[in-house]
Amino acid sequence: MNASQLCRLDEVADGGALVVHEESVARSVVVVRRGDRAWAYVNRCPHFSVPLDFVPGTVSCYRSQVLMCAHHSALFRFDDGKCIDGPCKGAALEAVPVEIDPNAWVVLAGTSP
Repeated sequence: MNASQLCRLDEVADGGALVVHEESVARSVVVVRRGDRAWAYVNRCPHFSVPLDFVPGTVSCYRSQVLMCAHHSALFRFDDGKCIDGPCKGAALEAVPVEIDPNAWVVLAGTSP
């Protein structure tokens, strides 16, 4: 795995999330997946700058549409990271632009061959 690769697409459950460590900037990233699409966000809730996962690596997702902050139950849409319910409604997660490369790796945008 090279520095631009976050994970393989099939490592993320369809409709779920996976917490990975982005080596290039030494931060935790949440990769979410719906079908053959993936989005990634810095693992930090905009409410109090706490990680979205309470149990390390585990982020709750609902109906393949939203992920939930384990600390304050804020709900964030997969496709744009916007908070649609909870104490930080209207705020958004910090996006990490990604794409799927030809070998089905989720990679930082602009780094696929």
